[in-house]
Amino acid sequence: MAKIYKEKDADLDVLKDKVIAIVGYGNQGHAQGANLADSGLNVIAADLPGSPAWKRAEEDGIRVATVAEACKEADYIQMLLPDELQARIYKSEIAPYMDEGKILGFSHGFNIRYYQIVPPENVDVVMVAPKGPGDLVRRTYQEGIGVPCLVAVQQDYSGNAFKYAMAYAKGIGGTRAGVLETTFSEETETDLFGEQVDLCGGVTAMIKAAFETLVEAGYQPEIAYFEACHELKLITDLIHEGGFMKMWSAVSNTAEYGGLTRGERIINEESRMAMEEILAEIQSGEFAREWILESQAGLPMKRSLEQLESEHLIEEVGAELRAMMPWLGKK
Repeated sequence: MAKIYKEKDADLDVLKDKVIAIVGYGNQGHAQGANLADSGLNVIAADLPGSPAWKRAEEDGIRVATVAEACKEADYIQMLLPDELQARIYKSEIAPYMDEGKILGFSHGFNIRYYQIVPPENVDVVMVAPKGPGDLVRRTYQEGIGVPCLVAVQQDYSGNAFKYAMAYAKGIGGTRAGVLETTFSEETETDLFGEQVDLCGGVTAMIKAAFETLVEAGYQPEIAYFEACHELKLITDLIHEGGFMKMWSAVSNTAEYGGLTRGERIINEESRMAMEEILAEIQSGEFAREWILESQAGLPMKRSLEQLESEHLIEEVGAELRAMMPWLGKK
């Protein structure tokens, strides 16, 4: 079992005399930057002049500069750009200022794990990855709660890399909830696996397959949507709040018995073999190579697949039914 680090395990003072550059003041950037500033640390946001992110940093009272200007000044550089942009921006705007003793931080390990960014040997390379979206990271910090984080050290030049990472985690509120130690490889590979197998890929494929099965059997698309898609949130919310047993205790006995006796006919041995194949592609770097080439080509496959997804009957029916439920659009 992983050790869980808390507030007493981190010392914010180790970062008190350092300038922290938040490269990319977007979803995670605005939350981490504002939390660090509220924790009393010296933060500078780095983004494109005149962009919405630049304006948001100014509105948040965060000093803002170009990426090159911020990284030249910073002691701790936190990379919070999209994966596909990080390598290019690092090479042109950040690498010239990676002086000895600096700290290069990430919230996802993709570019380090797959060698798209290769930092010099005389800097620390760390990761602090909140397990939640930026808005949640910010809101829970303000509520005094915090979001759990993962922490990893890839390169410990100073001998204090873990202390710096833990201080950063404390600064964004992570140690209030709990921090687990991992590695760049473990975080990256499990993150990609989850996205592809269940969280994004598997669940949408299952929803579409269930919807199509009902519609092809002659049931009304609207009824199929409710059963195959709409009610899924009710189930995942229960699991999220209290695990499988809370969910099973909340549904009917009929639903519980049917689920427990039929579920493994859907996720069967063939499904598990496919999961193993996908994991192998992630571990070998095959998926990373595919995604890097797709990004370099301008995302043609991604755009094509998005178009096909948008044209699926479930999207048309879902839009009509969601219009009947205006509360769904409210935060």
